[in-house]
Amino acid sequence: MSAVMSKTMKALSRHDILARMLRPGSIAIVGASSQLSKVNGRPLKHLLEKGYPGRIYPVNPKYQEIAGLTCYPSVDALPEAPDLAVVVVPAQEVATSLIALGKKGARAAVVFSSGFGETGEHGLANEHMLRDIAREYGMVVCGPNCLGFINAFEQVYATFSQYADGDVDSGPVGFVTQSGAFGTAIAALARDRGLGLGYFVNTGNEADATFCELMHVVVEDPRISVVAGYLEGIRDGESLINLARRCHALGKPLVLVKVGRTTSGARAASSHTGALAVEDALFDSVARQYGILRAGNEEQLLDMVQALSGCALPAGNGLGIVTQSGGAGVMMTDRAEELGMTVPAPQAETSVALAAVMPAFGSSGNPVDVTGQFVAEPQLLRDAVLLLLADARVHVGIIWIQLMHAHADMLVDLLAEIRARTDTPFLICWVAAPSGMARRLREKGVVMFGAGERAVEAAAALSRYAVIREAWACPEHEMRDPPPAHLALKDGPVPTVEAVALLSRAGVTMAPVVLAKNAGQAVQAWRQFSAPVALKIESPDILHKTDISGVVLNLNDAADIQSAFDSLMDRSHARVPEAKLLGVIVQPMQAGDIELVVGIKRDNVFGAMVMVGYGGIFLETLRDVVFRRAPFTEREARSMLAEMRMRPILDGVRGRPGADIDKLCSLLSRLSYWAASVASQLAELDLNPLLIDSDGPVGVDSIMIIRTKT
Repeated sequence: MSAVMSKTMKALSRHDILARMLRPGSIAIVGASSQLSKVNGRPLKHLLEKGYPGRIYPVNPKYQEIAGLTCYPSVDALPEAPDLAVVVVPAQEVATSLIALGKKGARAAVVFSSGFGETGEHGLANEHMLRDIAREYGMVVCGPNCLGFINAFEQVYATFSQYADGDVDSGPVGFVTQSGAFGTAIAALARDRGLGLGYFVNTGNEADATFCELMHVVVEDPRISVVAGYLEGIRDGESLINLARRCHALGKPLVLVKVGRTTSGARAASSHTGALAVEDALFDSVARQYGILRAGNEEQLLDMVQALSGCALPAGNGLGIVTQSGGAGVMMTDRAEELGMTVPAPQAETSVALAAVMPAFGSSGNPVDVTGQFVAEPQLLRDAVLLLLADARVHVGIIWIQLMHAHADMLVDLLAEIRARTDTPFLICWVAAPSGMARRLREKGVVMFGAGERAVEAAAALSRYAVIREAWACPEHEMRDPPPAHLALKDGPVPTVEAVALLSRAGVTMAPVVLAKNAGQAVQAWRQFSAPVALKIESPDILHKTDISGVVLNLNDAADIQSAFDSLMDRSHARVPEAKLLGVIVQPMQAGDIELVVGIKRDNVFGAMVMVGYGGIFLETLRDVVFRRAPFTEREARSMLAEMRMRPILDGVRGRPGADIDKLCSLLSRLSYWAASVASQLAELDLNPLLIDSDGPVGVDSIMIIRTKT
């Protein structure tokens, strides 16, 4: 390699190298086979059959030529450093091949070989070796144990996947998957729908190049308008968040399926917050916070992608429905309202216009039922749809039809005409449609589904993404991480008095506390507060005080306080003999009509996560909690509260006063800012309960755990 080329290659960023990997001008196939049906022969077969325009270099000392191409005996013998090396050798030869490629000057490789981290500790050690080799030579490695990738725009087929055997249409969708087999199934389903996957990328074990890095490259391609992914896990939360931010900056939706929703993944935790911070709940909250659309399965993923890649975004969530079946209209209305959409009554002028064109036995409300009469009068469907979509209350439409094989051509033309005459996005639900109808309509710019609820869910995704786009257009949408702060505290539970002082400085209103080391000090604190008090045992070894009856409430007499102090100390010593007893916390009683829990959990993937939920003794039974990654704005705090099932209680019920939502949102945002600043030390925090009264929220009890990162 020339010195000039070497200098140029070294100047490339990691992102640039990944981009060159996906769009290479030359490809070496290390371990290529003349038997093109074998795993190590299929990449060459695909490249030749699909018309890859770049230079191809098979490497295998067994052959002098393969399929009319010169076959080189070694990497060192190659005439140039390839932009991409496809490594298809046994696991034990992969490291040697990567070293040879690194010395040659190659900067990117995809490794099909299995037998690494998926096989156990020995395989994982070998996988780490591949990562170290890549870093030593400034390479990027996709895999190992992966199917590779396809760039359908430039006919790059660095894969042995059977998906590549069929027609692969380039299109506006980029798809990255951590699973090879399941990812191939999703790609095949996309092809059946006529969705063009411009990129298909399988990341495998991710020894080096990660899902988010590769998706970053894919989304930057101006030919891609929507990106979709299949995730089994995420190790670097910050990279996912940066990916989401970049997608928003480019105006491209990010749709993900992540499996493992019911696996708790709960780690040992001292607080309620830690116990409730299960892996999937945190992922789901981060997806909501950063505007990632999450699908529940592969079909829903493709439904969302199909709508987002084929429709304009609606200006609101008003759904207009036109059907030839009243029952279908009711079913779709039910589903729409479950998803938070509205099915509004048309404006008066729209109703009058609809009544003028509808048959007497039809329905001119919303849903509009044109009945089967439109077969004899095609303009009936056209006019009804155009009138409803022109209504200011309707932002997206669904047209429901079924069968109609004898009238397919007429309907295609009619739907295309509707598409040309309205700017309001709409979807077609065509039940039991003639074969090939989805593709024909897609060519006309019309998106079709085969079931009513799927169409409604796709319409809801369009509306949801429109709201996300609007929110992210606001420059104050999110806060950046604050500079780190240092807590001069040792690891372990923070004493109550210090914890209250810290939280007060963080902007949380806390009920005052005094530590009493004897009964006399407890009485003195009561007199200082001039109000009924609660006594709570104070010990770093007893965090959940009520579990051992370590709390006595509503004390307003010196003798009772003295007796309660002695009883608490004796009871605690008897029930937890090894506990170090520091005394008793004295706190004035607090009033509140609503009990919430607020907490912080340091997650290994996403960092400081803030929780809010319905608190009290039924916290872990109801599990009505919502998480967000710190820090966040008051606007985001408001969206947290909206997700709680018990949210209506905050507005006041049965004569009870409601919460001051503004003060509560301000508290949550301030606490999140503090949590982000001390994330390297704060492991867990519980404020339970956070009482809500007319003066605003006040914290009554807290558990704070310090654990410095190693």
